[in-house]
Amino acid sequence: METRIAIIAIIVEKPESVEKLNALLHEYAEYIIGRMGIPYRERRISIISIAIDAPHNTISALSGKIGRLPGINAKTVYSNLGGNA
Repeated sequence: METRIAIIAIIVEKPESVEKLNALLHEYAEYIIGRMGIPYRERRISIISIAIDAPHNTISALSGKIGRLPGINAKTVYSNLGGNA
């Protein structure tokens, strides 16, 4: 199946949503290449980037689910490279 490489950028403004976010990321763990989180204590937010290699509909589904969590914003950037899983 054709896959895409993407980065999902996440801003967490409500720490109470982190447990649900982590559950979603665990659900999609087989597609996640890597994850980096930066706590920005001065602004009381967390900045997270997720590198993912998955079918387009899988990436869209995960990004949409993350973006619907309260106090969390997510945007996805896709590579122009395709791939095969």
